[in-house]
Order: sequence, then structure tokens, then C-alpha cells
Amino acid sequence: MSIKLGDTAPNFQAKTSIGDIDFYEFLGDSWGVLFSHPADYTPVCTTELGATAAFQGEFEKRNVKVLALSVDGVESHKGWIKDINETQNVDVQYPIIADENREVSNLYDFIHPNAIATATVRSLLVIGPDKKVKLIITYPASTGRNFHEIIRVIDSLQLTENQGFSTPANWKQGEDVVISPKISTEEAKQKFPKGVRELKPYLRFTPAP
Repeated sequence: MSIKLGDTAPNFQAKTSIGDIDFYEFLGDSWGVLFSHPADYTPVCTTELGATAAFQGEFEKRNVKVLALSVDGVESHKGWIKDINETQNVDVQYPIIADENREVSNLYDFIHPNAIATATVRSLLVIGPDKKVKLIITYPASTGRNFHEIIRVIDSLQLTENQGFSTPANWKQGEDVVISPKISTEEAKQKFPKGVRELKPYLRFTPAP
């Protein structure tokens, strides 16, 4: 199947580096980040899993639980985690899913034959507490993920959900947001008491709540 934005993220049960999990039970009422890797002991992925551990506190502040996936087994994952901790100076505590039979990879469309015929590509999904897919990013093998961008996007998703505004290009926490064109300027002035700054009738800003 092909996962698209707005789809319900499929539930699954899997063995992981921290034990057996049910995905929905693991997430509970939290947001989730699920990201895939083609195999253990790959260099770029080693740095990414280290960065994930280094950002653990930032994810926790935002009520986000993270899970990684690789097509190798649990014992291989545990050995790889030792290397990650040693080389990246971190403590990996989040689960790494063992997906030797590629059930989860196929469920989440992590195998793209045009990129890699048999292994998972490096995709990342952000999943909301409603279990809906909010973001999908797929990276080529040559380019490591930018975790500052992942945090920035999560901030935007959490801030804007059902609020009548969006975040502009290069937005960062605390900066002005863009008012939805579905809201008239008069309505906007009532809805956003911090003020409305109009550049064009369709391009209006207000301070973030």
C-alpha cells in the first residue's frame, strides 16, 4: 500500500531492541516519529540514530515518541546501538524495530524499487495523536537528515493544527504566522487579538499564540 498525508497510520506488532511492542499502545496519546533505515551498521544512519538520541529531550518536550526501523534482527540492533553510543557519544533508549521479513516496511511503503530494489529507503513519518500521518519525508542514501528541520516541522504541525493559520517559509518558534485565506480580515481581527498585519488581502500575518 502507499501511505499518503492524512491517512491513518497502520497499527502493527513488532520485535524491537527494547522488547515486543504494539505500535498504537507504544504511542498512546503522544505524537510519533517513525523512520526507516536500509540496514544496521551503515555510516549515515549511524549518525542519524545518534542525532535522534541527542534530540531525545527536544522530542520529549513536544510529547513525541520516536521509533526507528531496520531490516536486521534484534541482536544486530543491540550491537549497532553499542557502536552508535560509542561513536556519537549518546545513549540510545528509543526502540529500533527488527523488520527482517519486511512486514512493517511493506505496510508503510518504505521499499521503493526505483531507489533500492530490496532494502528500505530512508523515509520519516510524523504521526499525530489521532494516528493520522502529518508529514512524510524521504531522503536519498547520500544525504543525512536535518533534525533541526524535523523539530521545526513538528513545532509547526503542533502549533497550527485546526487553528486557522499556517507557518511561512523558514518559520521558527515564536515568529509570526500566516492567517488562512478562508478567514476574512474582519473575522481575523476578532479571532487574533494580538493584531493582523496585512500585506495583501490574501497575505496576512499575526503573532503566534
